[in-house]
Amino acid sequence: MSKIGIIMGSTSDLPIMQQAIEVLEGFDIEIEVDIVSAHRTPEKLFDYAKNAHSRGIKVIIAGAGGAAHLPGMVASLSPLPVIGVPVKSRNSIDGWDSVLSILQMPGGVPVATVALDGALNAGILAAQIIGANDPCVLDKILVYKEGLKQKVIKGAKEVSTK
Repeated sequence: MSKIGIIMGSTSDLPIMQQAIEVLEGFDIEIEVDIVSAHRTPEKLFDYAKNAHSRGIKVIIAGAGGAAHLPGMVASLSPLPVIGVPVKSRNSIDGWDSVLSILQMPGGVPVATVALDGALNAGILAAQIIGANDPCVLDKILVYKEGLKQKVIKGAKEVSTK
């Protein structure tokens, strides 16, 4: 079974990252959650990034606020796809510092970046990456997307004046 790693720079990021945790649990995808700070625990970051694939992790979701170096540093060390979640932290400049720190990676070190506080989409994207090679996960994603469609159709019926 495929596993997704979810890491964040501090416990203050957990309320946002919980969205990814919950959506992946809903898809019955195994997850590993940890706190890994690029600035306060660099040795742990290096170990995590270099060895995640050997623990069966297939995709890493990394959330960070402020300078947001965690996703890029993990991507520089890991052979796995990394999805960065910029988190608007209390010391943030409207969140743009986090967005740009994750989005503006140099050539050769890609990080797929979702919207500010967009951990839900990070979880869905990680599941879609897994689903590309796992028919069971793919089926769950198809059901999820159909549910989104039905929710819009239901909402349209409720507000329609026709």
